[in-house]
Amino acid sequence: MKLYEIYFSPTGGVKKAVDFAGSQWDCEKEEIDLSNRNEDFSKYKFEKEDVCIAAAPVFGGRIPFPASENLGKLSGNGAKAILMAVYGNRAYEDALLELKNIMTEAGFSCAAGIAAVAEHSIMHKFAAGRPDLQDEEELRSFSEEIIEALDKPDSNAELHVPGNFPYKEYKVLPMPIETGEECIKCGLCWESCPVGEIPKENPMVTDEETCISCMRCISVCPAKARKVAEAALESSLKKLEKACSGRKKNELFLIK
Repeated sequence: MKLYEIYFSPTGGVKKAVDFAGSQWDCEKEEIDLSNRNEDFSKYKFEKEDVCIAAAPVFGGRIPFPASENLGKLSGNGAKAILMAVYGNRAYEDALLELKNIMTEAGFSCAAGIAAVAEHSIMHKFAAGRPDLQDEEELRSFSEEIIEALDKPDSNAELHVPGNFPYKEYKVLPMPIETGEECIKCGLCWESCPVGEIPKENPMVTDEETCISCMRCISVCPAKARKVAEAALESSLKKLEKACSGRKKNELFLIK
């Protein structure tokens, strides 16, 4: 048996949640970064004894298309999949169901689902600092429950997770990115962009037509030269204030 931590984590919140969940497995582990646009994900072929944590952030209630496309290229061959939708304290809506359907179609056996909260990647005041110590404890506990469930004899029961089909329309939250004079043209943003929308020859430019607002370029910039346009950020903060208030909980779904 081998544990694979498969994640799309533009700003680090998803990976942090995955690391907490995966820490309870005492076996060989391998990480697969779904944001690497140069990777050939079709080369990954799993075995039935393997366990794969498939994790992605929630963008407007859906899985961002680079993550869904790359997950769909994997060959599950009956390996167990633990689904993880990580959301920024608003709602995860159809994301877990979408993850389940993607992984099932790729040949995985979906064994559990987790909805986890992480700091909002754009509006950092929402769920600031999460996953925190309380989340870590909960996610570790979830993993122990999953490990115990996996030890039980296989059944024909199906994993049920929240969500609707057809899914809600996939919409990218438009967030214009500005680049200041601090830019040192190191190229890290170009290299790291999951969709390749930053020109290599001019990294100060952002193609708003193809940008998925994942904030990867901002998080990797060593000069802190990139940021969301202030007017757009303020407008979104006002719109989401009510929906993102309070402490949303992590949730676990097991086959019953």
